[in-house]
Amino acid sequence: MSDYQSWHNRVIAEKVIRNLERNHFEAAYFETAEEASEHICGYIRKDMKIAFGGSMTIRALGIREKAASLGAVLIDHGRPGMSHEEKMEAMRSELTSDLFLSSTNALTMQGELVNADGYGNRVAAMIFGPKQVIVATGINKIVKDEAAAFERLKSTAGPMNMKRLNRNTPCTGDGICHNCRSDERGCRAYTILKRRPALTPFKVLIIGQNLGM
Repeated sequence: MSDYQSWHNRVIAEKVIRNLERNHFEAAYFETAEEASEHICGYIRKDMKIAFGGSMTIRALGIREKAASLGAVLIDHGRPGMSHEEKMEAMRSELTSDLFLSSTNALTMQGELVNADGYGNRVAAMIFGPKQVIVATGINKIVKDEAAAFERLKSTAGPMNMKRLNRNTPCTGDGICHNCRSDERGCRAYTILKRRPALTPFKVLIIGQNLGM
């Protein structure tokens, strides 16, 4: 990455962080995924219940493996081979975790987190329940405003996530949101966090790399 790109990432992130803090979120910037990962691991203790919001960004940080090595109890509804009942129980348990880790579909320059969810478990856990929420996001998810955030959901995050999940939706054919009525539609619960949810300790980590979808 060029010095110019690093500079630009940093100054954009700093502006967003100021607005996140005005919105009562904690926030920090890290140049690399490795630095962000080490920061998150500083929160993890033995026997702590750590839950994951189906995030490719968190997966890229290698937190599952590090948390397991630290003796944490992992709550992961995306673990291969789970039955429907096991998956449902894991998603419910996310709401009472000690630490909930996720990313966001978009982060506005005004310090707002915009998300779309299929089941609602991810956005629900962001809002209330866990003792601590940490959202990690790549610099690529920062957008100008709410309108740009919803455009990102429609043009990038939605179609790519449906393809990743092997859903039979129109967007997995042509990469474009059709506001479909498919039974397998994954964009069902939309949330905008304009301020930190009042009872939820919440930290946003911006990473100066392109991560996630």
